[in-house]
Amino acid sequence: MKLAMFVNDVAAEKPEYTTTRLAMAAVNRGHDVWYMGAADFAYGPDDALRAQACRAQTGHTDLAEFLETLKPERFSVEELDALWLRSNPADDVPDRTWAQTVGTLFGALAERRGVTVVNSPAGLSLAMNKLYLHHFPAEVRPATLITRDSEDVRAFVESHGGCAVIKPLQGSGGHGVFIVSEDDTANLEQMIDAVTRDGYLIAQEQLPAAADGDTRLFLLDGKPLQSDGAYAAFRRVPGEGQARANMTAGASVEAAEVDDTMLHLAEIVGPRLAVDGMFLAGLDIVGDRILEINVFSPGGLGSVESLTGVDFNEIVVAALEEKVSCYGDADRRSSS
Repeated sequence: MKLAMFVNDVAAEKPEYTTTRLAMAAVNRGHDVWYMGAADFAYGPDDALRAQACRAQTGHTDLAEFLETLKPERFSVEELDALWLRSNPADDVPDRTWAQTVGTLFGALAERRGVTVVNSPAGLSLAMNKLYLHHFPAEVRPATLITRDSEDVRAFVESHGGCAVIKPLQGSGGHGVFIVSEDDTANLEQMIDAVTRDGYLIAQEQLPAAADGDTRLFLLDGKPLQSDGAYAAFRRVPGEGQARANMTAGASVEAAEVDDTMLHLAEIVGPRLAVDGMFLAGLDIVGDRILEINVFSPGGLGSVESLTGVDFNEIVVAALEEKVSCYGDADRRSSS
């Protein structure tokens, strides 16, 4: 299989990233793997889709060494069997806004040329911000207001006892998130201004269980990713003095106990994720609600492996192999 991993910037990739682990798992399974960034595509006057990318070398078991040996070369995207879109549009704000949609745009062109593209460019275009969660039933998500009107926000916060979470509609990693308490009335307007400066604001009810962190549960083709009774999941516990369970905010990881409530949430959203072509997704769950659905570059498989002893990277790559094989068979049947 010829596979390319699309990321924000090849030079910014790190050994601990899930993308690195998936790429090395693919190489070790005998596949040819390239890395390409948002600035590496070229669409020629002959309608050919090409890229300047870095080819991964075989024979490495060390993740850092694996990245260090990437070698640049030019190749035809149309010769790929699979293109894996693993960039995070939020990382390109505010300095590279041009790069936010490159993956979905060029991914769609590759898909039209017979390349298997995951996650689906059409699906990802629906998920360019946190509004994607609202394509799913209200029962799976917290009470939420999306607005730029400060009076609406104040009314929402008041209706929830003076407590709420305020965050930008676009973004990730816990950036720009404010936890509003009853004592923050005087500062609420400043919080609103800080978030709406860059677009729409999300005001969300505070879930009491969020103080203890959240659980990320991975879904593969809309179903919980598991092996021999172990689920690909982990808990994120906020760092001392932090209200956010994001790893960038100093959260730590613990083993997760995947219960019936989590599996029920996955059962509700899984079919729609599969229809939208979300090959690999991560659900961030607090109590009986989903806070976010991560579909661009859900990370944490390294943490899962350290906690469960299961290498889910191999399982995910094997599933991609099967998807490419089925896609190729269907393509051959349609052309016969």
